[in-house]
Amino acid sequence: MNPPPGNAEFDPFAADYDAALACGLRLAGEDRDFFARGRVAWLARCLRDHKKNIRAVLDFGCGDGAATALLQQLAENPSVTGVDVSPASLAVARERHAAEQVTFCAPDELGAGARFDLAFCNGVFHHIPPAERPAALARVFAALRPGGWFALWENNPWNPGTRLIMRRVAFDRDAVLLWPVTARRLLRAAGFVVRRTDFRFIFPRWLRGLRPLETPLHRLPLGGQYQVLAQKPAFPAPPGGR
Repeated sequence: MNPPPGNAEFDPFAADYDAALACGLRLAGEDRDFFARGRVAWLARCLRDHKKNIRAVLDFGCGDGAATALLQQLAENPSVTGVDVSPASLAVARERHAAEQVTFCAPDELGAGARFDLAFCNGVFHHIPPAERPAALARVFAALRPGGWFALWENNPWNPGTRLIMRRVAFDRDAVLLWPVTARRLLRAAGFVVRRTDFRFIFPRWLRGLRPLETPLHRLPLGGQYQVLAQKPAFPAPPGGR
C-alpha cells in the first residue's frame, strides 16, 4: 500500500496536538476525548449487527493514536492498526497508546492485500487536496476485505460552529472542507456502496440537556460532524457495471 496523499504537515503539532485543538473545541465546551468517544460509540451502534465479523481495524490517518485505542471497543478484541504520514505523530502514538493488538506504522509499512474488516477515518480528508482524495479512497478500498466497512467522519461544512472552531485551530485554518454529497459521490466512484449518513454533535456543553434529541435528529445536517458509512461489496462488480 502506497502512502496516502499529503505530507507530514502535522509533525510540528505532534507533541501539543491537544493544546492546538483545544483552542477551537473550547467553544463547544468539550475536549477531544468527548468527541472521540462519541464517534466510536455511534459507529458501534451503526455496526451492532456486524461487530462479530470485525477482527482487524484500520485507523486511516491515526495522528497521535488517541482514537486507535478506542477502536478496540468496537468488537471482541480486534487488532487495530493506526497509519499516518507524520513520523512525529506516530512516535507520540507509540509512546502513549502502545498495547497488545494495537500497531502504529507508516503507510508504506502496512503492506499490500485486503486484510481489514473495518476502516475508520476522522478529520483527515479535509487535509488532503481535493484532486488527491480519489487516490486516498482507492487505498482504503484496497485495504478492506470484501464486505468490509468504511466509516468516514468529517467536519460538517453546513454547521457555522464547525467553521468557527476550525478558524481557531492552527492546522485547520487552510483546510478544504468535504461536503457530505461530495463524500458520497467519491465513495461510490471508488467502488463503495454508501449505507448511511449521520450527523452528530449538535449541542454544545451548555445545551447538553438537549443532547437526547441528537439521535432522532441524526439524519438532519445539523451536527458539527458527519459520518458516511460505506461498504466494500462482498463480490466484484460484473463487467459493464451490471
